[in-house]
Amino acid sequence: MTLNPAAATVSAPKNDSLPVLKEGLPAGLTTDEAQRRLGTSGRNAVPDTSVHPARMALIKFWAPVPWMLEAAVVLEISLGKYVEAAIIGALLLFNAALGFVQESRAQATLAALKSRLALTATVRRDGRWVNIPATELVIGDIAKLSLGGVVAADMRLSSGEVLLDQSMLTGESVPIEAGSGVETFAGALVRRGEAVAEVTATGVRTKFGRTAELVRTAHVASSQEKAVLRVVRNLAAFNGIVIAVLMVYAYFLGLPLAEIVPLVLTAVLASIPVALPATFTLAGALGAKALAKRGVLPTRLSAVDEAATMDVLCVDKTGTLTLNALQVTTVRAMSGFDSPHVLALAALASADGGQDPVDAAIRTEASKNCVSDAPDMIDFLPFDPAKKMSEATATDASGAHVRIVKGAYAMVIALTQPSTSASASADDLEKQGFRVLAVAVGPQGGMTLAGLIALSDPPRPDSTALIAELRGLGVQSLMVTGDAPATAAIVASAVGLNGAVCPAGAIPSGVEPGKFAVFAGVMPEDKYKLVKEFQRGGHTVGMCGDGANDAPALRQAQIGIAVSTATDVAKSAAGMVLIQPGLAGIVAAVKEGRVTFQRILTYTLTSIIKKIVTVLFLAIGLVMTGHAILTPLLMVIVMITGDFLSMSLTTDNVEPSAYPNAWRIGNLTIAGVILGFCLLAFCVAVLGIGKFNLNLGTGALCTLTFIVLVFGGQATVYAVRQRQHLWRARPSRWLVASTFADVLIASTLAVVGIAMTPLPVSVVAGVLLASVVFSFGLDVVKIPVFARLRIS
Repeated sequence: MTLNPAAATVSAPKNDSLPVLKEGLPAGLTTDEAQRRLGTSGRNAVPDTSVHPARMALIKFWAPVPWMLEAAVVLEISLGKYVEAAIIGALLLFNAALGFVQESRAQATLAALKSRLALTATVRRDGRWVNIPATELVIGDIAKLSLGGVVAADMRLSSGEVLLDQSMLTGESVPIEAGSGVETFAGALVRRGEAVAEVTATGVRTKFGRTAELVRTAHVASSQEKAVLRVVRNLAAFNGIVIAVLMVYAYFLGLPLAEIVPLVLTAVLASIPVALPATFTLAGALGAKALAKRGVLPTRLSAVDEAATMDVLCVDKTGTLTLNALQVTTVRAMSGFDSPHVLALAALASADGGQDPVDAAIRTEASKNCVSDAPDMIDFLPFDPAKKMSEATATDASGAHVRIVKGAYAMVIALTQPSTSASASADDLEKQGFRVLAVAVGPQGGMTLAGLIALSDPPRPDSTALIAELRGLGVQSLMVTGDAPATAAIVASAVGLNGAVCPAGAIPSGVEPGKFAVFAGVMPEDKYKLVKEFQRGGHTVGMCGDGANDAPALRQAQIGIAVSTATDVAKSAAGMVLIQPGLAGIVAAVKEGRVTFQRILTYTLTSIIKKIVTVLFLAIGLVMTGHAILTPLLMVIVMITGDFLSMSLTTDNVEPSAYPNAWRIGNLTIAGVILGFCLLAFCVAVLGIGKFNLNLGTGALCTLTFIVLVFGGQATVYAVRQRQHLWRARPSRWLVASTFADVLIASTLAVVGIAMTPLPVSVVAGVLLASVVFSFGLDVVKIPVFARLRIS
């Protein structure tokens, strides 16, 4: 249901002055009065917080990497280098388009998933019952609640009786009986009965709407966003210093300004991790595509990466760990009866049709245990909230009339002879978290207790295995529910969540996941706060849920996961939606997320290495030759052949880690510097051979610089793509194909002399062979570096 706020200060007006019809039913609001209140309080809907496509597209140009590219375009144009400016502009557009398209696809899929018919409400207007869009409800409206309908706003019942399912709001799986004076909330479902109610709150002022407002304000920056920013910041700081030194040295060397400016521009281009955001997006998109085949829909691409780093998973009980469907768990027959007969009697005192979940559960269980001598029903009286029981009149085998009652133990036992054993049995079942019903049979005034029926919302068949598998992956699972502590503890124990239960109430500040296994009796705000407390403790938090009450925490968590039966609000707030029943998709998300993480980690590390090396190599080359060893155009070609073709790493064959990953950018940068100096030494050696042994001219040295950066970059990719030795796993076909294309393009340009001075085939082949040998040497250095810096 869509709810929307307008003036948050409007409160429910008193309706004592409403006209009353002769039969005692208020005439409701007039059309004019309803329109006036609608104008004051606003529509009964939450504001659409989705980003407009145009704004979404423009955002792609507003970030550190786009800023660098935009600055480079301006510099190229100012120097009259329009071809280079056009190429850099194309790279900028490619980055933006890739991110925009992938996010748009995810949002479009979610919109299709959420699509449904608009809700309507039956209200009293001008003394008549009329149907109106639920968004036009206002405070003071008199509305009718009917079987199967959705409560469209917060209301107070004025007459009638209904059975309300509020599990999507409160997390409580057992429906509640509601009569005159009882308040119900927007989003509740009417399972039985009919009632008239007065609207008391609309929009964000409803319990449902306040939850939606929490969703709107909840946000946490993804670790992926933080990683990109830290990489860009570290590279900018390091390379900025090198470029400043380069400029000073070029000035004192006496180079003309016409040569210094292109040199600086080349260095600036070399320092930009141009394809890093696009690679993150592409890796997330490929991971999302793989997850979709396994029943998981990521609605935010960053959620794929977050699944890899998740170390705490908060799981809702109702509908997530459990089936959200009442079932008969235990039948305790009294003396003279057996379980099948108790169920048969209870079924006679249960409504047919399946709308009441309690009656449906009893009739389903009774049908599995048919008895041949069950009484024949003559009359049936549905559940009476005042008496807290339903009853039936039937004829037994002798033709005599008997009365059968089924309901709350305290009410039914009052009609029979007191029984100490029955009371002890009922207390025992209630302590185990079951809902207990009593069944009695006999003539009026002389009834006998037939037995007790215990009902529960059972765990899903895969919940225990899921919790165990997640534990094996290093993810700690916690139950977070609005249910009572006793019931929550029993379900938690059944699915393997063993540990203390946090007392109901405010979430303790500084709480740690290891202290409790269960958080019970929590409100939406408490779940939201709990997630923030865990995040404050340095944890990457996942939140799995299905109801509107879970939405704020789903939004705040780094990875919010909505199950297949979740409300639209929960799906909108989540980063992932399970589109198939069960919870196995969470394990799939963790494993696929860790595969994606390894691919992105490799690309990020190679990007750090190459960006550091290229800028330093330009500076050293200037010292060795007295001239720039690379032109801006050649630098752009290196960016295309190196950075963008290396994006094929997003398809590489990798093994997911056995424990949660973490973005240790500091360690990654140190590793990049160490391995980068190895690559730098190789590049400088090749340049030295070209200048001092082969006596190459300035133009040929530029070409040599170009091919050693391309070939050395590819050698680095193969050396660092595996955390163990490079031959441990076969590279993907796309990676091999892109390497072949990269080497072929660079070799052809260098040998033919397109946009550069040509080099002999023997020189190009020699650099290529030396690069292959270098990759094995770098592999030897990599192993202890990765182990020391915990890069895995």
